[in-house]
Parts: sequence; C-alpha cells; structure tokens
Amino acid sequence: MIPMVTVIDADGLLLGRMASIVAGRALAGEEIAIVNAEKTIISGSRARVLANYDHKRRRGSTEGGPFFPRRPDHIVRRTIRGMLPYKRQAGAAAFKRVMCYVGVPVELQGKATESLETAHMDRLNNPQFVTVGAVSTFLGAKY
Repeated sequence: MIPMVTVIDADGLLLGRMASIVAGRALAGEEIAIVNAEKTIISGSRARVLANYDHKRRRGSTEGGPFFPRRPDHIVRRTIRGMLPYKRQAGAAAFKRVMCYVGVPVELQGKATESLETAHMDRLNNPQFVTVGAVSTFLGAKY
C-alpha cells in the first residue's frame, strides 16, 4: 500500500515539461506516482525523435555504459532523473520519491489522478509528436 501519494496521469502530457514539474515537486518532498507512462508524448517529427533515442541507446559500450532504458516507465523515470541533482543526497532522496508505471497498477486504481495543465499536449503549436510507448517499441522493449 502506498501512503499519501500524488498520482499523475501522464496520458497526453509532454515528457520534458512533466518531468521538470515532477522533479521540482519531488525535491520539495512530495511523493509522486506517474501512471500511463507509455502515453506520455515527445514533441517533434517521428524520424528525428526515434533517431535521437536510438543514438542515446547505442552510445557508449556494452560493458561500461552509459546504459539507457527501453521500457516506457524507465524512460520517463530516467528523464526525471536528468532534472534532479541525483548524485547528491537531496536529489537521490527526491528520485526515490518518484515512481512510474505502465498503465495503472492495482494499488492505485480508484485513486484520484491529477493532470498537469501546463504540461498538456494542447500547448503544442506543431502537431508532430511520438508517444513514449512507440519509442520503447522501436528500441525493442517488450512491456
């Protein structure tokens, strides 16, 4: 059972904007659970977004990293990590307070979800975007 958690529905939210808001709230001490991580969107043309994530995935070596995730919930959490000072004590504690899920887990079903209006896809001027689920499938995830 998860005590006193803010549940954010990521369906139709811009990944970067959502991640920066969540990172700030986690640093302030809030526990956050992000559901429907696979429905988060990344703005830009499909070819460019997939090429960027393919480059991130292939960078480095298989032995020494850096290691980039394939699963959508891990991609969202990794993006949030990039907006936190995760190598310092406060950032590491904030990162532990953020959980991401594909779909809605059983323990969070029925809880009130929050949608971040400042991160919604309605803010896009250009209608080109890709979901994190599509990026994960392209990278070879089996979620």
